[in-house]
Amino acid sequence: MNKNIEEPNCIEKRLKGSLPKIGIRPVIDGRRKGVRESLEAQTMLMAKNAAEFLSGNLRHPNGMSVECIIADTCIGGVAEAAECEEKFARQNVGLSLTVTPCWCYGTEVMDSNPLIPKAVWGFNGTERPGAVYLAAALAGYSQTGLPAFSIYGKDVQDKDDNTIPEDVKEKLLLFAKAGLAVAEMRNKSYLSIGSVAMGIAGSVVDPNFFRDYLGMRNESVDMCELVRRIDEKIYDEEEYQKALKWTKENCKEGEDINKNKSSDERKQYEWETVVKMTIIARDLMIGNPALTKLGFEEEAQGHNAIAAGFQGQRQWTDHFPNGDFLEALLNSSFDWNGIRQPFVVATENDSLNGAAMLFGHLVSDTAQIFSDVRTYWSPAAVKRVTGKTLKGKASEGIIHLINSGSTTLDGTGKQKVNGKPAMKPFWEVNKNEVDACLKATEWRAAEKEYFRGGGFSSQFLTEGDMPVTMSRVNLIKGIGPVLQIAEGYTVSLPEDVDSILQKRTNPTWPTTWFAPTLTGKGAFKDVYSVMANWGANHGAISYGHIGDKLITLASMLRIPVNMHNVPEEKIYRPSAWSAFGTNDLEGSDYRACKNFGPLYSR
Repeated sequence: MNKNIEEPNCIEKRLKGSLPKIGIRPVIDGRRKGVRESLEAQTMLMAKNAAEFLSGNLRHPNGMSVECIIADTCIGGVAEAAECEEKFARQNVGLSLTVTPCWCYGTEVMDSNPLIPKAVWGFNGTERPGAVYLAAALAGYSQTGLPAFSIYGKDVQDKDDNTIPEDVKEKLLLFAKAGLAVAEMRNKSYLSIGSVAMGIAGSVVDPNFFRDYLGMRNESVDMCELVRRIDEKIYDEEEYQKALKWTKENCKEGEDINKNKSSDERKQYEWETVVKMTIIARDLMIGNPALTKLGFEEEAQGHNAIAAGFQGQRQWTDHFPNGDFLEALLNSSFDWNGIRQPFVVATENDSLNGAAMLFGHLVSDTAQIFSDVRTYWSPAAVKRVTGKTLKGKASEGIIHLINSGSTTLDGTGKQKVNGKPAMKPFWEVNKNEVDACLKATEWRAAEKEYFRGGGFSSQFLTEGDMPVTMSRVNLIKGIGPVLQIAEGYTVSLPEDVDSILQKRTNPTWPTTWFAPTLTGKGAFKDVYSVMANWGANHGAISYGHIGDKLITLASMLRIPVNMHNVPEEKIYRPSAWSAFGTNDLEGSDYRACKNFGPLYSR
């Protein structure tokens, strides 16, 4: 099994455009004849230390190292600020960090680019008023409508202490990772393969949302493009044969529960078709140089799509094999070419859940689970149906996450961190973990009641005790986009309980049992309230408790968060948010986002 899986060999840039960089701006007191000269070395060293720390602790989601660009000189006034801005523009800087140990002339040295997230780190020392400058600078940013993040250590440091305090490190990483996510999305595409699936509102793709809030464009192709490329063989035949061989060796077919079972000949056609669909969908997203050699120069370009969605139901699936294999494999950290960065592909072209999947991938670097937020199982209901009592993290009730399509195979939980189930960045995944993910997955013949054209759905059970975060973007008339977040854990149920509950829904689909972390109030007073307040039928699930990263990212994009269970002390937003209220943080977030407006709508 899995003899064709290779160690990570696809750390590469697959989208058009330069990777965004972090710009470091060392600002300084501009007074010459003693003041500036005494601060030059310390200020520039602060910038270099910040750059070394960030580049040493961050990667892009494609596995490449993050590069930091430092201004050529310390910035003591508007002329040097302009020179820095020009350098950053040439170098594709996507976010800026201003650092200083001293007083500076606030509005003269500020970063005035309205499109990039910005933070200011003021050194907490008594010899020079770095904190005074920080406060003055933040006031200037707020007054000019350029929200900036404040970074200030809790403890006073000696002037010659060049270390970065732990609390400062946390804010640097939180700001930088979210800022990079903003920059990664800019000028990329969301590709709709098909259109609206079964009247699902999220698959009514809103170009205003993608353009104004994410800086992205929308691309669209009809699903008949897959038929054309299959019929005219617009795909790499050599890769197709490799992929089909790998699929036969590694994707085991499960039980067929259909009464009207397909013939072996028909199933062979379905396997061949879903493999071709997977290759073609990938080529549509990012292009494929191999197509140029076949004479298809236009098709070889792709759509520069950082995320995509496949409509499938019903116009495709009533006649052709479904897109479950396509979605699950592309969303995984591996395929027939080895271990590689997962793609982001939304089932039923639910672009809003696709956006949440994209957010989660960009801030966590991991593959994303797409699920129906299907059923709330109360302890009483489980007891009535199974005769058993829920225990442990499941004791207050559970939510059944299940969907035929985009549940990445990473979602089996067969990857490990410190011996515990996990979903890891692809560059940390090894061959044995890929093998385990594939062994834990069966591919069951699609239920023809749902999918008349056949196909195969992945079926597995997610390991319990994984920390996960479920999120969702919703569009609300009169408000715009809002983000929902629920941190919690996957749970394992006793085998007999799991079997009974799964069979009541669909035993051919992958299941994740989710227990959200409760706070005792609002939408998180109990598990039922989490389900009742969820804004749509789908959710995007990321490994880890990343709610704080999503909140920081949302504030940069001016998307308010209407539901979350992230501890208050972990919430990190621009300093201007406090001007809109300090007691009701949810309300102040709404007011601030409305006031400053979408990032790209200026």
